Amino acid sequence: MTIMIPAWENGVLKPVEKLEAHQRGLKHKAVSVFVMHQGRVLIQQRAMAKYHTPGLWANSCCTHPAWDESPADCALRRLEEELGIKGIFPFHRDEIEYRADVGNGLIEHEVVQVYVAEAPHDLQIQPNPDEVMAIRWIDYYDLCADVARHPARYTPWLRIYLQDYSAAIFGDMTRAS
Repeated sequence: MTIMIPAWENGVLKPVEKLEAHQRGLKHKAVSVFVMHQGRVLIQQRAMAKYHTPGLWANSCCTHPAWDESPADCALRRLEEELGIKGIFPFHRDEIEYRADVGNGLIEHEVVQVYVAEAPHDLQIQPNPDEVMAIRWIDYYDLCADVARHPARYTPWLRIYLQDYSAAIFGDMTRAS
């Protein structure tokens, strides 16, 4: 199945095949979601079948919107497709742009709409094994410490988010008590 994503080519936004966008390092639209609960972050370990960064830990979910899909609709869609999560409504937190080598000659150059959702205590999570091999809840500070100690366990974008954009994404949680 060919997936077309919104990417800029020669300054013009147009639909480009997802793999081609990564092979060419084209700047493209993306969505990232962080599901939170009482200071903890839901992270996922990417399935081994993913074409880049398999087996690495990432934020709750992330993807590329379809050509005619709003970022908010995309966030809801991927929460359900990747994690089986329904009934929470992430709010837009910020727009972030980054560029990272994700291995195998692939580049993520993304303009990311970042969403955050507060999960209820009884949130039902049913990870899609084609997308996710494991999930875990981790305290924000423990996540930052583990990424600093073991960066190779985490996706480049999660490392970038925590290093450069923590205050924009996590707000008050980044201030020491």
